[in-house]
Parts: sequence; structure tokens; C-alpha cells
Amino acid sequence: MTVSDAVRPQPTVLVVDDEPDVADTYALFLRDDYETRTAYGGEEALDLVDEGTDVVVLDRRMTDVSGDEVLDRIREDGYDCTVIMVTAVDADLNILEMDFDDYLSKPVTRETLQATVEQHVDRDRRNDERLDEFFATVSKLSVLRQEMTQSDLRHSEEYQQLRRDAEQLGDELGQTVENFEEIVETYREINRGS
Repeated sequence: MTVSDAVRPQPTVLVVDDEPDVADTYALFLRDDYETRTAYGGEEALDLVDEGTDVVVLDRRMTDVSGDEVLDRIREDGYDCTVIMVTAVDADLNILEMDFDDYLSKPVTRETLQATVEQHVDRDRRNDERLDEFFATVSKLSVLRQEMTQSDLRHSEEYQQLRRDAEQLGDELGQTVENFEEIVETYREINRGS
């Protein structure tokens, strides 16, 4: 451990799910490595998110305020935290407009959640917005490939444009980001489920 690691505070993760057992389990998965806070619904999440929040692990389907709405409010309020959507909802092309950083399908294992949060916290420390944009785009493409038919994807101009954008950005990052291929391989090793 370096001196800077000892001084750096633990990143803060807000876990949001309206099923208390699920929220508590995810928080338990993360508490050894992160300062964790738990919200048992969208309204409580909006009360707890603040400038000190580094990552929000956000259930998409909640009864009081949906995860989609919470995500929109987080972005509208200007919070610059990573948002990882965690859901059992089947994704469709509507996710292309959503401003999340990653998307996991339930059930989520300890290893998957830890690896996903760690990857985003490490990227935040590198402070490369283009890398964040690349992985958010790749996450959307991955979810859509799992949830939609190949025929639907071939006929979606939005999907095809997003795929071209990801390829172009990946090519650019491959030339400018040290260890880019290794970072991409680590990302692909995470089981995002479906």
C-alpha cells in the first residue's frame, strides 16, 4: 500500500433496491472494500445520493420511484457518480437513451458485483471520460445482444450506429490508453448475466 492509498478514503457506494434482503445482500458483498449506504426504494435513494457518492448500484424496477426515474434525477441534479443498473427487466432499445454506466441482469453474484464496482472505481481514478463512454456503450450493446433477436438488431439503425460509435471509440482509445486491451479483457470477463 502506498502513502496515497492510505490517505485516499474508501469510495462510497449507494445500493438501491426496494427488496430489503437484496439491498442488504449487495451491501454485504461490497462493505469490506467500500463505504456502503443502503436505500430501500427510489425516494430514499434520491435523499441519500450526494456529491460524495462514487457509485450507485440501482435496481431498475421499484414500486415507489423507478430506477429509470432515479437515474434521470441523479443526472439532472448533476451528480457525477457511476450508475450501475441491476435488474430483472428485459431490456429493449429504450436503454440506448439511458445514461447509466453499466447494466447487470439479476441474479447478480458477489463476484460479478464486486468486479463491476471495482472496474468502475478504478476507471474513475484514471479520470478518462472517453473510457467511461466506451464502456457504457459496450454495456448497452451487450445487454441488447442478450435480450433482442439478431434480426431486430440488424434492422435497428440506432443499434447499428451505437455499434459503429463503439468501434471507432475503441480504436481511438486503443491508441491512447495504456493497457487498453487488458482493460477491455477484464471488462469482458465479468458475467453480466441474462
